Amino acid sequence: MSLKSNIANILTLIRIACIPLMVFVFFSNMENARPLSAIIFIVAALTDWLDGWVAREFDQSSKLGAFLDPVADKLIVCIALLMIVQSDPTVINTLISIVIIGREISISALREWMAELGERHQVSVIAFSKLKTILQMVGLSCMLYQESLFAIDIYTTGMIALIVASILTVWTMVIYLVKAWPYLQGGIE
Repeated sequence: MSLKSNIANILTLIRIACIPLMVFVFFSNMENARPLSAIIFIVAALTDWLDGWVAREFDQSSKLGAFLDPVADKLIVCIALLMIVQSDPTVINTLISIVIIGREISISALREWMAELGERHQVSVIAFSKLKTILQMVGLSCMLYQESLFAIDIYTTGMIALIVASILTVWTMVIYLVKAWPYLQGGIE
């Protein structure tokens, strides 16, 4: 395959490559480490949107991309959450992380299982999940940034966005489980 036909996959690989760079910068002693790690996270988040757009717009969907894209998304979100909990180990940050990471693991397993049944479409992404993802990316960006910006407490703003994202996380998980419930009960084959 040519480079052109793999632009979406290259963007996903860039997102994955941003992860160790983000972690290194976050924990470094360099000046503005937190804002720089937030910028790296934002770049990675933008590649998530861009690789999906490129794949759809230029018909560049691939099996590798279908596998790597959700892995990259979950990795960067989970690692950002862990960094925030490590740097600010509050109960609220821990609960937000538990809810988001727990949901990601549960729904990934549910989707895999439903795919084995040939029913993955029953748990395909819904609009609330897209809103949840946007709020997660905004919230994590703000919390990674940490510093005030134009007299706005960016960290607290990010925490509020993540609390709302956590509520949507639980809500979307319930929706997916309700859709999958007949299959989980063995009533549909």
